[in-house]
Amino acid sequence: MAQLRAFLALSRHLHFREAAAALRMSQPALSGSVAALEEALGTRLVERTTRRVLLTPAGERVAKRAEAVLAELERLVDEVSAVRGPLAGPLRLGVIPTVGPYLLPAVLPRLTREFPQAELSVREQQTEQLIADLVAGHIDAAVLALPAPASGVREVPLYEEEFLLAAPAALGGLPSPVPREILGKLDVILLNEGHCLRDQALDVCREVGARATAATYAASLATLVQLVNGGLGATLLPQTAVPVESRRGDRLTVRPFAAPAPFRRIGLVFRETSPRAEDFHELARCIREAVAEAHPEVRVDDRPTTPARS
Repeated sequence: MAQLRAFLALSRHLHFREAAAALRMSQPALSGSVAALEEALGTRLVERTTRRVLLTPAGERVAKRAEAVLAELERLVDEVSAVRGPLAGPLRLGVIPTVGPYLLPAVLPRLTREFPQAELSVREQQTEQLIADLVAGHIDAAVLALPAPASGVREVPLYEEEFLLAAPAALGGLPSPVPREILGKLDVILLNEGHCLRDQALDVCREVGARATAATYAASLATLVQLVNGGLGATLLPQTAVPVESRRGDRLTVRPFAAPAPFRRIGLVFRETSPRAEDFHELARCIREAVAEAHPEVRVDDRPTTPARS
């Protein structure tokens, strides 16, 4: 599988360095994988020139079928893993940056305890990249804000969490709870483009006619909180982030919003075609229970986690 994946990347990039970078492996390792595939097939697949790589006629035929073959192999691996027991074997989980640091410390110990056969790896990326990785088969499931911006995926709601207002303590006199309209009187600072939390915060601002400042953005919630702590503006924090992030600032005040408070829904998504649906519903149950214990302030989705059988 690794040899075929290496050749497919090379056929797309037609450049060893670029293909190796895409696969996050060294050029010698990539070259060795392609050579091993050529030896196994008994034919040359690529023609190496001084400046680029060309596919031989045999290489073009292999490239056309490689993606379908890899998809079938991935499906075979999933099916074999599914019969070994719940979540046994490789489990590649994606998580968005505004969830990972606050969810994983609660979930990972329970997951390890309940599913010791799971071979977990975690990838933290923004939503767009996670969806691309999920559809391409590079990860098995992802935890992100719903609805997922893609077709062909199944969503399992996990929990809902409200947004709270984080503002400089120097403002003083903020009511608790605060009305949403107060955002119109504040400089609202946001995460960089690509973070779904940025889009959600912008939606809240638009509802009350507030505008975010265009001068200041941050790449993480930790940096965002430091900007607020330094008096550069106010922002919105999800509930699960508040216990961690509020400790980072000694000149920070955090207030809940008056009802109906803005909120986001977090869920687990996976490919509709995956044979491991029951595994992922078990994973969803595990996450819900961990969140309910660690963050009693959020609304955990209590709908059944077992998929309907046909």
